[in-house]
Amino acid sequence: MHCSIVCDTIDLMSTKKVTRHQIGEVIYTAEELATRIAQLGASITADYASRVSEESPLVLIGVLKGVIPFFADLMRAIDLPLEIYFLDIARYASATRESVQMELPAKMIGKITSKHILFVEDVINSGLTLNHLMRILYLAEPETLEVCVMFDKQAQRIIDIDLKYIGFSLDDEFVVGYGLDKHELYRNLPYVAVLKR
Repeated sequence: MHCSIVCDTIDLMSTKKVTRHQIGEVIYTAEELATRIAQLGASITADYASRVSEESPLVLIGVLKGVIPFFADLMRAIDLPLEIYFLDIARYASATRESVQMELPAKMIGKITSKHILFVEDVINSGLTLNHLMRILYLAEPETLEVCVMFDKQAQRIIDIDLKYIGFSLDDEFVVGYGLDKHELYRNLPYVAVLKR
């Protein structure tokens, strides 16, 4: 059994080479990121402490691969029994657009039904992809489903989504670091910085 929804929402980006000297102003330092993640972990721990147990742990779900740094740091900041899962998004490029297909593996559905689910995301822009993914997760009938995002770009929002936990807001500028990339580069930077045009 597979649950899937396909959406055509993402324009293809140019493939110009990006170099290290294009890193500009640091928006959030590694220390600021760590402090905020500790605060998020404490809030999540307090909110779910009476609702989860080792028999029914809190389930964290993320989409590869930009979320990896935030996901790893956040789960260590949560003092609760946890299960973790990752989803992959298949992208199918045409001449001018990119189709996104998201599938919830059948083996995962039984593991998250009637559980408290926290979907963890690195950045939310338009909200279109997240909206589709949330619809898929609801098909598994979780007990609750909330979203924790590290970076919220409100300026690009098309669909309004209730975000339970937010790390930082971002202005409408292209940034890299801490999982955020430009053509797969710069995800490993420990801070978030503007990418010069």
